[in-house]
Amino acid sequence: MRQRNNAFDLLCGLCILRMVSLHIMQICGHGYDGWWQGVMSWTFFFMSFFFFKAGYFNKSLGGETMPYIIDRTRRLFVPYICWALIGNVVYFSFMPRMLHLYHNPIEPIHIAQVWDRGEAFGNLPLWFLLSFYVTYIAAHFIDKCRPLRWAIPLFPFVSYFWYTQGNPLWFGLDNVFIALYFFWLGMVWHRLMDWMGRRLTIEFSVFLVLFFVIGNLCWHCEYTMSSNRFTGNPVLAVINITAILCGLSGLLMALRVPRVRIISFIGEHSMVYFVAHYPMLYFYKFVHLSFGRSIYGRYDDIIILLPVVFCICSLLVPYVEAVPWLSGRYHKKLSEHTGQSAASLSHTGGDVGTMGR
Repeated sequence: MRQRNNAFDLLCGLCILRMVSLHIMQICGHGYDGWWQGVMSWTFFFMSFFFFKAGYFNKSLGGETMPYIIDRTRRLFVPYICWALIGNVVYFSFMPRMLHLYHNPIEPIHIAQVWDRGEAFGNLPLWFLLSFYVTYIAAHFIDKCRPLRWAIPLFPFVSYFWYTQGNPLWFGLDNVFIALYFFWLGMVWHRLMDWMGRRLTIEFSVFLVLFFVIGNLCWHCEYTMSSNRFTGNPVLAVINITAILCGLSGLLMALRVPRVRIISFIGEHSMVYFVAHYPMLYFYKFVHLSFGRSIYGRYDDIIILLPVVFCICSLLVPYVEAVPWLSGRYHKKLSEHTGQSAASLSHTGGDVGTMGR
């Protein structure tokens, strides 16, 4: 076992803390509170970080196409289907009770949301696994067509074009183009850090972080990956995200931050937290509604859910990771087309959050 990358585990853990907290705030009706919106305005780049991280630790996209696609399908698409079904079970198990009590579905049931946004009833965040899967497949074909690499810096503007058209691509895949940019950015930043060395990396990373802080204050622009939504100037939004992704990761790695036990554990096993937390939130919400109690607009339920969800997910880690079709972790060696063992690939595809070895 190689030593873990503490910087990426820490950042990944913070990403998961932010994402789960966001969903708890939303389901309890506080997602638009002023203080919370302030937090979100400084952390909007975190979902982009997963794609950046995948590119940073990527070793190979080449080899034969079919074995590569089969491997990505097993590691990403199969868990997507399995956790979508788990979310469906939780969601539709409560619907008869909800309809009996309230005479209308508590959450809108539009089958179009599946092929429009790639969301699953009862587990909406799964759009990410589908986008991640398609990003890997697209990156493989771009690697096969080398001249196309030079167009990757322009890919964010393709996503912006789809945004201006109302995001028409099926399964919410309008964000795949900018995801490919973040993936490519991670690979380039890895090589650039190797070239610069530790001291120059620290200096340049500090500059990038300060640039993001000043830019976020002077020309605040955001990008939301889940809905492929640009707020403000799209060029400045991409520049800001580029600066903070490279600057923050480079600074933490060059400073050789120590392992932060709880947050790093979450980052190391983030796939479990990512796929399992939302069905828990729906279960909690629907149980309360079944007894005529709404959790909307309440802070006490936030205080309960935050530790309970993280504790249950932590307990589930060894059990979920032991089941390949839930975790995407396969322990036998893969074919030679990747040049990697399953142990190393579990940090690039099978577990979207544990790419940090």
